[in-house]
Amino acid sequence: LAADSEVSVDDLVSREDLLDSEDRAPVIKLVNSLLFEAVRSRASDIHVQPRETYVAVRMRIDGVLFDAHQLPKPIQEEVSTRFKVLGRMNIAEKRLPQDGRATVRVGQRVIDLRIASMPTNHGERIVVRLLDKSARMYTLAELGMDAESFRRFESVIHREHGLILVTGPTGSGKSTTLYSCLQELDTSERNAVTLEDPIEYELEGISQTQINTRKGMTFASGLRSVLRQDPDIIMLGEIRDHETAVMAIQSSLTGHMVFSTLHTNDAPSAVTRLLDLGIEPYLASSSLLAVLAQRLVRRICPHCREAVSVTSAERQAVGLRHDIDTVYRGVGCDHCRGTGYQGRFGVFELLMVTGQIQDSIQRRASAAEIRALGLQEGMRPMRLDGLQKVIEGKTTLDEVTRVTVDVDVET
Repeated sequence: LAADSEVSVDDLVSREDLLDSEDRAPVIKLVNSLLFEAVRSRASDIHVQPRETYVAVRMRIDGVLFDAHQLPKPIQEEVSTRFKVLGRMNIAEKRLPQDGRATVRVGQRVIDLRIASMPTNHGERIVVRLLDKSARMYTLAELGMDAESFRRFESVIHREHGLILVTGPTGSGKSTTLYSCLQELDTSERNAVTLEDPIEYELEGISQTQINTRKGMTFASGLRSVLRQDPDIIMLGEIRDHETAVMAIQSSLTGHMVFSTLHTNDAPSAVTRLLDLGIEPYLASSSLLAVLAQRLVRRICPHCREAVSVTSAERQAVGLRHDIDTVYRGVGCDHCRGTGYQGRFGVFELLMVTGQIQDSIQRRASAAEIRALGLQEGMRPMRLDGLQKVIEGKTTLDEVTRVTVDVDVET
């Protein structure tokens, strides 16, 4: 079974592989059913975690892990082996971590699987990331930015050259935002290329390249090759090191529009992160156009949404306006698996790199100083953006305080 071959989950049972003996066929069916359940539940990850007396199966849905099943301990090795077979991994190697990948078809949906194994004291732990390549991509307008931030961001992405960064932790929707930016741009007369790890969605009219570090294809080496492809627009999945950062900056200063990501807590910290990677302040200030920081919050389930009163102590704790007496929550129902939430959307913080911000970068100002200047020039803090969406009844106070940092409370 080839790692990147496309197969139907229902057909996997009949495939010839190392688990195709009659007595192990039930394990194949079990793994198939886990994949089907994960897709149906909109799970982003499956965790198969060995415990002392059983195997815990958990699924990450809307960013939160839920207990799904407890499997008998005796089938632990067979389950992990089945996943490793799907990922074209070495089933005999149990002492070292491994990574694999596969593509399966569940009904009409094409799902990419990223499979990772890790030895633990109770056996091999398996984590499967599911990427639904059939999912509809969001337009820039659908991401959920406030009107003014949307106007500014939409304007800046249409520049001819420069660097735009999207920042946030893993799983905060950065790739979705980058894809939305590329969809917004007219690529009929411009050459757009991407370097990604992994390629999550296929974009019409855009050349996409998968990073493969095992074969020496890193972001830095890939970018060197991309620059020989006469690009106008470059989407770089992540800036991870000094070499990649330097090349991204140089590309943006030589007539290319570059989009990329960093892992920082907020927008101002992305600026100082670039400097920490060894970028000269004068280069960073002249190339960087904007930084968009983001998180994903869970949306209140529309089927069980209800109004609740908010106390003055709660308002003060999170920085909610004093005139807000009512917010909303989901009480839990069959539609949302009793969680009160269904789906996710973004909360954002947009830092436009204008004159004062450029000056502060050149003198190596701290992230706190850059934040203060950004607020003076109209940056809306992420916490404030989240609270506005609480007022609108889209999410809860718990969600906003969970994903946004306390530095925003007093703004």
